[in-house]
Amino acid sequence: MAPADPQRAADVARFCTEFQQVVENIGLVIKGKEDVVRKVLIAMMARGHVLLLDVPGTGKTMLARSIAASIACAFKRIQFTPDLLPMDITGTNIFNLRSKAFEFQPGPIFTNILLADEINRATPKTQSALLEVMAEGQVTVDGRTHSLPPPFVVLATMNPLDHQGTYVLPAAQLDRFTMQLTMGFPSPEAELDLLDIHLGERSVVQSLRSVIDHDSFLAWQAMVPRIFIAEQVKRYLIVLANHMRGDSRVLAPPSPRAVLMLARVAQAHALVQGRDFVSPVDVAAMAADVLAHRLVVSGDQTGHAYVDDVLNSVAVPA
Repeated sequence: MAPADPQRAADVARFCTEFQQVVENIGLVIKGKEDVVRKVLIAMMARGHVLLLDVPGTGKTMLARSIAASIACAFKRIQFTPDLLPMDITGTNIFNLRSKAFEFQPGPIFTNILLADEINRATPKTQSALLEVMAEGQVTVDGRTHSLPPPFVVLATMNPLDHQGTYVLPAAQLDRFTMQLTMGFPSPEAELDLLDIHLGERSVVQSLRSVIDHDSFLAWQAMVPRIFIAEQVKRYLIVLANHMRGDSRVLAPPSPRAVLMLARVAQAHALVQGRDFVSPVDVAAMAADVLAHRLVVSGDQTGHAYVDDVLNSVAVPA
């Protein structure tokens, strides 16, 4: 158990109230997908990025815009195409005739929440422009490094059905995404609510008001490392990873970075549950979403199903 800390307990209680208000605010636009909304926010709290794998028209862009509006963060969108260049994302140096010097013109990546739409339609060279900024929050152009203001989150989308004119995301790119999620289709009742909302004269996203400010979300992120992880839970994370690494069916096992990301997400999940310590339940709840897209498993079993099998096979610490 975590050492008693009254201030931390009070901060957790205040956070839970704010978090639920943000989820409900996003729910004014995104109907029937509270679980996905919560998971995206959890990944963002853990300073991670999310890959949304789904067919067009399921509300991925609306989700990104609604989150940005609810937490008062800047939002930009890049439509990835085969002719997109790295400088179109990061920015470039332009010669100023008045000052007789090159000046850096920031690209759309200089924002808080970036929607990388159909990321697999850009060439690998262009995709690689995201690697540094997703890992380190900075961009290097012509040998000069430019830092991005926090928070910085990439929400990327990818169509799993249309493969014409696309490029396979390399393992290094996939590994930068903390989670891979799928929104799926809404229930009939939720879809009926969507029609009522979006057939109005005014866009509901444009009228969405922020629930917390930019600094409050940074405070959310700062709280996550304060969530206590016991030695037994850390060992549980490592046992899960080593179980997969020793399985001959797993052609690409989880890396140490994947284990670290799972630990951070488990901290964020515990915080959302109103606890100031991580339980094995938090690890199990997030494991498939964090690890599945990083694994290459032989046979017909999906990554999610394999992770679920491992969770059932490995003993849970007391």
